[in-house]
Amino acid sequence: MDLVKLGRSGLQVSPLCLGTMTFGEADESSFMHQVGCDAKTSKAIMSRALDAGLQFFDTADIYGQDGLSERIVGDWFKDTGARDRVVLATKFRFTTASGSGASRRHIIRACEESLRRLRTDWIDLYQIHMQDIEVPEEETLRALDDLVHQGKVRYIGASNYAAYRLVDSLWISKAQGLSRWVSLQMQYSLVERNLEKEHIPAALRWGLGVIPWSPLASGFLTGKVRQGQAPADASRLAKWHGAFQGMDNPRHWGILAAVDKVAEETGATPAQVSLAWLLHKPGVSSVIFGCRSVAQLEENLPAAELVLSSAQLDTLDQASAQPLPYPYDFLFRVQGRW
Repeated sequence: MDLVKLGRSGLQVSPLCLGTMTFGEADESSFMHQVGCDAKTSKAIMSRALDAGLQFFDTADIYGQDGLSERIVGDWFKDTGARDRVVLATKFRFTTASGSGASRRHIIRACEESLRRLRTDWIDLYQIHMQDIEVPEEETLRALDDLVHQGKVRYIGASNYAAYRLVDSLWISKAQGLSRWVSLQMQYSLVERNLEKEHIPAALRWGLGVIPWSPLASGFLTGKVRQGQAPADASRLAKWHGAFQGMDNPRHWGILAAVDKVAEETGATPAQVSLAWLLHKPGVSSVIFGCRSVAQLEENLPAAELVLSSAQLDTLDQASAQPLPYPYDFLFRVQGRW
């Protein structure tokens, strides 16, 4: 698949990004307990993804207990010698054995431990997993800037930030001459479109590459669960408390019906249509998806090449539209946009 630039940075990535949250069989202490795949399957997925041209991998120190996902990725690098062919992204912020938060102390320690688990000398994209309102943004940015200058990190990215904090952070970087975010990883899908109100305009203004996570809404947009049916016992919709209940409403079934319509028109699967819709949205550089088998990977790969017509995009946009709250409704009535 053709590579694209991550926002306005010089970093080139595949339009699909392999999420590794499902890598490893985590125990009861992990939120991924019983919804992951074993190390052998994880390594087969990575090898097939790279062979298919998907060279952007995303992990985090919190995925699996004690950095399990990072360790599996690192072992695969050792086995295959493929480190130079992969754009590697990982994240820090949440609680691990080394601590938590976005303080200078924790960032430096978390980075060193991720490098060790990943068996690499550098991280291509190091991301804060969520803003930390207890730590001054200047402290976080200075620590990350030092890691960039040390060569341990090539680029930095933000994830799960409020729009006000994101823009404030970008201004601090500009004013103080620090490395700044090149990407923004956020939840974004046909089901969850709130990002479009503030974050997408900010990303376009500042040249951030948007990297959606949960593009298939925990599997709902694959179409494998239908109205009136219970999700499969092993699925995330079933395992994660309240996930399916949150999806079981008229709006979401209407979205799935629109996805089915476009899938029938294009000969694609509902998952491919849902991923392709995001790749057509302004600001989006690469879409993260996870999988637990090579078969699931193969199903999603064609989304990178799927072209949707204007009419098909309108069908999906209208089905997934959300009422505008104030002040967006007021601005839209007056000027037709905000």
